[in-house]
Amino acid sequence: MTMNHSNEPAVNEALARSFGLNAEEYRRILAIMGRTPTYTELGIFSVLWSEHCSYKNSKPLLKLFPTRMKQVLQGPGENAGIVDIGDGLGVAMKVESHNHPSAIEPYQGAATGIGGILRDIFTMGARPIALMDPLYF
Repeated sequence: MTMNHSNEPAVNEALARSFGLNAEEYRRILAIMGRTPTYTELGIFSVLWSEHCSYKNSKPLLKLFPTRMKQVLQGPGENAGIVDIGDGLGVAMKVESHNHPSAIEPYQGAATGIGGILRDIFTMGARPIALMDPLYF
């Protein structure tokens, strides 16, 4: 089956930037594929390499936090982390990134972000006492 890509915009670095990819990422796509990607392929890379899916900007910053200390009862992973605050008490914390969905649909994007946080807090056997949903656009 042959696809006609004649109606698609020309794929170049400027288009990649408009998709949220930087110049280095665009060069990496070219190297991986050995050719210029189609419009659709560029879109797929931009989604998979987005902050929302890959945490490409947050991961380096989050790695600066200590994760292996006596007070860390549960470090980073799928669910909430837990820190011992003394007197037999722990604080369960979770960070969820929903910037892009919240930019498109603020109420529903925020709701799904908070829903994920609550799920992970409850999964650890804790009860939430506060929620925060900062948006960074």
